[in-house]
Amino acid sequence: MINRDLVSDKLLAYLNQKMTLAELVDWAADCFAIGGFGPEEDIPLLRDVLMYLAAADTSAFPLTWEVCIDFMQQLGTPVKVVPVNPRS
Repeated sequence: MINRDLVSDKLLAYLNQKMTLAELVDWAADCFAIGGFGPEEDIPLLRDVLMYLAAADTSAFPLTWEVCIDFMQQLGTPVKVVPVNPRS
């Protein structure tokens, strides 16, 4: 099922450089062919986020940091930047 957690996980993978933009775009586009969005009340949000992500490799839909933060907030997974190796 394509739900908030799955979309958040994929977006986090992209933000953590575990997934390329091309891979994220392909995955988002594939979600529409696969279907199975849920739960029902989340479908409009999931479709909006995934439509944007599916076009994020175009200049009309740039995947900026601000866009990512907004999507993560809407998905219920707010993010906070923390250095990998904090300096003491």
